[in-house]
Amino acid sequence: MSLTLAAQIIFFVSAALVFYVYFGYPILVFAIARLRPRPVTRSGIEPTVSIIIAAYNEERDIRLKIENTFELEYPREKLEIIVVSDGSTDSTDSIVREFADRGVKLVRQDPRGGKTAAQNLAVEHSSGEIILFSDATSIYRPDVINEIVANFADESVGCVAGKLIYVDPAESTVGSAARSYWSYETLLKQSESAACSLIGVSGCLYAVRRANYLPMYPEACSDFLIATLVYKQGLRTIYEPGAVCTEETNRQSNKEMRMRVRVISQTFTDLWRNREMLNPFKIGFYAIQLISHKVLRYGVPVFLAASVISAAMLAPGAIIFLLVFLSQMIFLAAAIAAWVLERMGMKIGPLAIPLYFLLTNIASLAGFLQFLRGERYAAWEPIRDTDTAKV
Repeated sequence: MSLTLAAQIIFFVSAALVFYVYFGYPILVFAIARLRPRPVTRSGIEPTVSIIIAAYNEERDIRLKIENTFELEYPREKLEIIVVSDGSTDSTDSIVREFADRGVKLVRQDPRGGKTAAQNLAVEHSSGEIILFSDATSIYRPDVINEIVANFADESVGCVAGKLIYVDPAESTVGSAARSYWSYETLLKQSESAACSLIGVSGCLYAVRRANYLPMYPEACSDFLIATLVYKQGLRTIYEPGAVCTEETNRQSNKEMRMRVRVISQTFTDLWRNREMLNPFKIGFYAIQLISHKVLRYGVPVFLAASVISAAMLAPGAIIFLLVFLSQMIFLAAAIAAWVLERMGMKIGPLAIPLYFLLTNIASLAGFLQFLRGERYAAWEPIRDTDTAKV
């Protein structure tokens, strides 16, 4: 095989994989959702619900979060509110204790063990038939619980994920790009839910039947792993767009990067520990979802590098590959320029899109390398802006 032919094969295979990840798979799962949908039977049931709010040094937001929880439209006698503090060193615990006479329970984890371990501990102290997990920074609409629990009338449902809407009061460029990316992910979640099952949830709003919650190892990405654990029990994780919460985006690319590297590294750990779920011959379409949405998605930086190198090799002999290579270099230059301008405190406008694309793929590579080195995350640090409180 000639070097030119090898370069052509590498280019077209890598380009095809990138296309499949971002366009082919969404089209596939959308088609299955429309041609062979799996509907959910909903009913106005009212089981007992325990809301678990994970917190670490959340003095800025925890009061507002608790007050928001009291505003939820659900019978108070069937609602239990638990705040699990993962070794907080600020005034989080004292603020939570102010609500003790209104039934809010504080569970403290010492020493710090991370969010997943904190959630495991809180479940042990809970009593609800349905366990609803929340973040201290998430604000719920009043009808969230009713929208969530109605889906548990369907016995095939083990976990229900709500709809997260990112907000960015500062109108930052990174926040704008993050919202666009999340809109794409939300559409994909709708199709995955209808076609088979979600493979992950938004950690700020999801609920699980107490009977189907399994304790997870501390370094797990619970938002991702919960769907697989539920699926192993023969149940689905579904998406409920009527259950809505809002949360602020990260406003700086370095903070977004740190968050993504942590999540991706954790997800690789979860995929490795549950690698039997990647066999479509045994698991079915759920395995294809995992491979397409996670494994191949995180492999995009490798595919992109292969396409750039092969295009550069082919450029001298074919105008089409020269144009492709130049386009790739222009896109990369735009992303780098956006990063420099952002560091200088300047608005980058449309350049936020190539910057965010580059950021997410660098995070995928960095997360994979951390996984290979054996680095594991358990404890987490708040990385959002803390200069101003929510009002």
